[in-house]
Amino acid sequence: MTNYAAPQIPDGRFHRAWVLALLLLAALGLGLVTTPRAAPPVRTGLVLDVDGAIGPASAAYLASGLAKAAARGAPLVVLRMDTPGGLDTSMREIIHAILASPVPVVTYVSPSGARAASAGTYILYASHMAAMAPGTNLGAATPVAIGGGLPLPGRDEGKDDKPEGEKRPANAMEAKAVNDAVAYIRSLAELRGRNVAWAEKAVREAASLSSREAHEQHVIDIVARHTDDLLAQLHGRTVAVGDAKLVLDTESLTLERVEPDWRTRFLAVITNPNVALILLMIGIYGLIFEFMSPGAVLPGTIGAICLLLSLYALAVLPVNYAGLGLMMLGIALMVAEAFTPTLGLGIGGVIAFVLGATILIDIDAPGFAISWPVIAGIAVTSLAFTLAVVRMALVARRRKVVSGREEMIGMHGQVQDWSGRSGHVFAHGERWKAISAAPLASGQRVRITGCDGITLQVEPDQTESS
Repeated sequence: MTNYAAPQIPDGRFHRAWVLALLLLAALGLGLVTTPRAAPPVRTGLVLDVDGAIGPASAAYLASGLAKAAARGAPLVVLRMDTPGGLDTSMREIIHAILASPVPVVTYVSPSGARAASAGTYILYASHMAAMAPGTNLGAATPVAIGGGLPLPGRDEGKDDKPEGEKRPANAMEAKAVNDAVAYIRSLAELRGRNVAWAEKAVREAASLSSREAHEQHVIDIVARHTDDLLAQLHGRTVAVGDAKLVLDTESLTLERVEPDWRTRFLAVITNPNVALILLMIGIYGLIFEFMSPGAVLPGTIGAICLLLSLYALAVLPVNYAGLGLMMLGIALMVAEAFTPTLGLGIGGVIAFVLGATILIDIDAPGFAISWPVIAGIAVTSLAFTLAVVRMALVARRRKVVSGREEMIGMHGQVQDWSGRSGHVFAHGERWKAISAAPLASGQRVRITGCDGITLQVEPDQTESS
């Protein structure tokens, strides 16, 4: 019987095989450990801030922010609001942008102590979701404007058949504005499924609600202490965006605040009615100084720039043209005072300008009223300019003439030759023909009393005889 022995592997080759196997396993294990798994994509919503009165700059900022959110495919836009109200035209621009936005918009009245009054209430109603922080309020959405209208037919002063708490419009224009505002906010409430009756009450009676009351009366959807609480409560809710229904997924959502660009900030500055009024006056006075001192260049350049900026600002503001006309009349009278000093024109111009400035903005919206200190400062400056012009005119009138033929009146000369009542005198370095009622002799000093063309009227110099 034959025995077969197992083949023998040399010790060195055996060890090398084990080492290679261990290295291969280590490499595979390291690859499994260090190979990163695909990270979930970062989801970012945008935050737009509205602080203060709503105007053209606010509308431009929000429209730009919503367009940016749509371009980036953001899952959500949070509109953080604290406003006393603003311009109707700007409010409607914002609402149009919200209604057309493919991205859900959540209006959040925050922080505690903030409000969504007047125009802010309409924007809150137009948003896909409405939220408020504790200690905030909304309402007082009655449109207010300066100016009167025709009394309502059949209205007796002192009598009011309206229910208690509901104020009847004072005139046809006010009734028209109130009814239009009621119809608008009712349509927004019906679109978002919110409390229609209270929406009408907020317009007709200027009613207001706290955050808790607003939530109880189904005016808003959420009361949230902070943004994290807001996102937690938004998660899983269904909103209508256009014709589609979207379920909000706010879990692990990060928020990015969108800052207004320099153009929006610049627009916010110049559309302030007080700034626009100051720019208008700088522009007018700059051009006046340029016309009074041609070639100065700088006053005219600065004046033209300021004037164009002010006209642009006034074009986007609700301007009362009667007030603007009074201001233009006042400026024209003050300019006329600079060229024909009479004092009356300048004072009349200042009065017309002040009256026009007080009624320049044709709305009583918060943040868009002309400040009385600004009006007073401009009036005092204009009056000081007028008085300075009049004073310079009076001083110039009393001052001795130093040029032209009138300069020679009162000067002295010497007779060169004389015959009867006429002759020639030497005065002002020149030889002049002269006449005199008194007899004169050659070499006698005379004083010039008048000038008729190129003939001087002279008389004997009394100082010489004395």
